Parts: sequence; C-alpha cells; structure tokens
Amino acid sequence: MDDSIHLKYLVAGPNDLLWGTAVNSVGFQEVGPGEPYPPSNHPSRYLFSEERGRILDEFQLLYLTQGSGQFRSASLSHAVPLQEGSFFLLFPGEWHTYRPNPQTGWKEYWIGFKGAQMDTWVRNGFFTRAKPVWHAGLKSDVVGLYNDAIQTAIDQQSGFQQRLGGLVGHLLSLAWFYGRNEAFSEVAEMINRAKIIIAEQFRTITPEEVSRQLCMGYSNFRRSFKEYTGFSPAKYIQEVRMSKIKEALTNSSVPVKQVAFSMGYENEDYFFTAFRRLTGMTPAEYRAFTQGKRKGKQTQP
Repeated sequence: MDDSIHLKYLVAGPNDLLWGTAVNSVGFQEVGPGEPYPPSNHPSRYLFSEERGRILDEFQLLYLTQGSGQFRSASLSHAVPLQEGSFFLLFPGEWHTYRPNPQTGWKEYWIGFKGAQMDTWVRNGFFTRAKPVWHAGLKSDVVGLYNDAIQTAIDQQSGFQQRLGGLVGHLLSLAWFYGRNEAFSEVAEMINRAKIIIAEQFRTITPEEVSRQLCMGYSNFRRSFKEYTGFSPAKYIQEVRMSKIKEALTNSSVPVKQVAFSMGYENEDYFFTAFRRLTGMTPAEYRAFTQGKRKGKQTQP
C-alpha cells in the first residue's frame, strides 16, 4: 500500500460490542525521514504532541514495517526502542507517546479497538502495560491482515464490525505467537531437543536427566522449558506418558497394570491416583468408555 490511509471514525453499535470486540479505527501511515510527526493529515481524533503525549479510551495495536523509533508510557521507566517488525500496544486510560527516528522515518499499521475479549486477555496476563512492546519480525501474513482490515473498513458491508473483530483477534494471536517465538529464538532449538528426548525416553527419563543430556544446568533448563511450553519438565513428561497410556488403553486389551508398568509406572497405586486426577476416571473406566462399552464422564483430550 503506497499511500497513507486514515479512517477517522468507525461506528460500533451495541450488538458489535456484544460480539466481544468493536473496532474504532484502522489505517496505514508512512512518515519519511525528517518529516514532522504526527503528520498534518493525522486524524484529529487521535492527534497528539510527541512531547506531551496523549491518553486514549481504546486499545491500539501498531506494527512497524520499516524504520525505527521509540515508545514511552506511564508504565515504563525509560523509552523502549522500536524497529521494523515491532508491535506495540496502547492501553486505554494510559499516557503514552511515540515517534519515528528523524533519520529513518517509518511505516506503521494500526488498528484501534475495545471490548470484553481484550479485557479478558489483559486480565489473564497475556498483554500487560509493563511489556507493551515486542519484536515479531517482518511477517507478510500480519501485513495482509492489516490491509484486509483496512479494506473491510472502507467497504463497510453488513457485518463488517464482526469481521473486523475477527481480524483483531487474528492479529493479536499472531503478535503473541511471533513475539514469543522471536523472544525464545535462542532457546527454541534446545527446547525442541528436550521434547525429542522426552518423546523417545518418556518411560524412564527424569527432568534432571534431560538437562544433563542437553549439557544445561537444571534450574536454567526448568525455567526456560516452562516459559516456552507452559509446563514444568516433570509435568510435561507426565502428560506425554498419560497420552501414551490413554492410547494403549483405547486401542488394546492389555491388562491395565501391564500398561502402566510398560509406560514407566512401577507403583500401581501412584499410577491409579495420577490417572484419576487427570481424567476423572479409573483406567478401567476410561478403557470401557473410549472403547464404547459404556457411557462415562467426559475426559480431557
């Protein structure tokens, strides 16, 4: 997209907010080296002084595809650098300011929105004021979604707010996904090696042994593994074992005790307790249920 596009106002009705996300603005803007920022054609509703900053009553997700700059907000103790491939998130009710470097200018996409869905993600800690900037790299699918949102807002066909709400969710999920993987790029290979080790040796492997095979200190390994996967190494090993056990119970008639032993559980009582805690059923009940022999309670997949 060659020219800057500004959509000053988008109308959101009560039903749009009930959808979970309503979009107020979306656009693209190019600022050349040495040009003033914000430019004179910046929407008046969002106009601000770089020195004084501003406060909005909505979220805005911005993405840079060229250039560099910096971002400041009330929750940050210092300015955070921005570069091509950076996302940064503006929170409603929070003072902020940002600008491109005069030497580089920048190209920015943005989408402004509000709604219960984003409030839930913020409340659950997926997006925080303490970490509003993250680097995802240049991604063509992200640019495509922003341009799709711009065209949807221009056309404003029936149901356009619901489509825009879906695009916001997609953009946020990609921002989260790419941002996390970029942040973990240095440890991703190690985590994948750990997963392979566990998959091949899940019957007997311990978290400590995994870290030894990786030539990595255990505390550092455990912290990195949990941050990347959401599971502690011990919990992940248990999940892999239980998945294999469920598969064996469903697809064979091998006695339960033998299944447990073959999967690395030498203590039968411990196995029964762990299995029931995870599924809400005994192993025999789970087998009967998954083999269609009787009705039972729903289990976790």
